Amino acid sequence: MGRVSKVYTHESEEELRARIEREKDPRTVKKLLVILNACVDPRTAKEIALHTGTTVRMVHSLIPAYNRYGLEGILGPGKGGRRNAHMTCEEERDFLEPFFERAATGEIATTRQIHEALEKHVGQSLHHSVVHRFLKRNGWRKVKPRPSHVQSKREVQDEFKKNSRKK
Repeated sequence: MGRVSKVYTHESEEELRARIEREKDPRTVKKLLVILNACVDPRTAKEIALHTGTTVRMVHSLIPAYNRYGLEGILGPGKGGRRNAHMTCEEERDFLEPFFERAATGEIATTRQIHEALEKHVGQSLHHSVVHRFLKRNGWRKVKPRPSHVQSKREVQDEFKKNSRKK
C-alpha cells in the first residue's frame, strides 16, 4: 500500500467546491478535483487518480505544488500563449503602420527593410523566420508574379510556335 496523499488547508472545502462550480476550463477543474479529493478524503495517489480520472504522476505533481504555494502553485497561466513575444499585438500593428502608409502611396516595402527596422526596434538581431512569422501573423504576404507558369514546358511551347499558323 502506498503513502496517503495529504494536503494543507490553504482553502476550505466550500471554497474549493465554489471555485470548481465557477471554473470553465476542464483542465483547471480536474486539478481542483484532485486537491478537493486529497483534502476531503486523503488516500493514496493511485486511488485519487482513479477517482478523478487523472494520472498518478499528475496527482504527485499537484499535491506538493499546492502544499507549497496554494492555488497559485497549480493554477498557472495555462497552455499556449505568447509569453516570449518581443511585442504585443497592438505594438506590432503600430510598428507596421508606417509601412502600410508607404504602401498606400505606391512604395514597395521589402522584407529586408522590415527586418532591419524590427531589429532596430527590438534592440537585438532576429532570425529571418521570426520576421516572416511576424509578417504572416499581421496579414502580410509576398505578392510577386511568377516569371512563368509552374506547369509550363518549354519544349511544348517551342513546338506550338513552330506548328502554329503564321499571320
